[in-house]
Amino acid sequence: MTSLTLATVLQASILAATAGGATGSPTAVDDYASARAKTEKTGQPIVILVGADWCPSCVVMKKDVMPKVRKRGLLSRVAYATVNLDKQGKLGKQLTGGGPIPQMIMYRKTRKGWLRRCLIGGQSPKTVESFIKRGVELDAAAKKSEAKSKPVAEPKQVQSENTAAKEAA
Repeated sequence: MTSLTLATVLQASILAATAGGATGSPTAVDDYASARAKTEKTGQPIVILVGADWCPSCVVMKKDVMPKVRKRGLLSRVAYATVNLDKQGKLGKQLTGGGPIPQMIMYRKTRKGWLRRCLIGGQSPKTVESFIKRGVELDAAAKKSEAKSKPVAEPKQVQSENTAAKEAA
């Protein structure tokens, strides 16, 4: 997915998430707009669980699997959101590309743009934890690599008092 496409999806999703208002919006902790704001502020990857109320695997992921992952503290390393296709259909379809649900999507920002990873279908807590841990590790490695490869600016020429006095003489 190109950076422009992701930026469009992210912007459209903010509008969709905020337009939902009090009717049908996810919990304040897991809403998409808050998670996106967190990822923009902290640079952490964003993990989004897209599902629907009528999907048994989605309900298990949201009500059983993810609380276990949260309890173990792993969600503190990412910005996390849930998107309900029944209430945020346009956003959910944009995120999943119209694909199957449940779908867990991770975006992480790199110099080359946003990179996307996903898990499709019902998953165990262990699989979700592995997915998130691996994404966080890839993000940390990419940031470390980018930090090493950043061009170093030439230091500005600063004259010491001794140099200035010699030049004046």
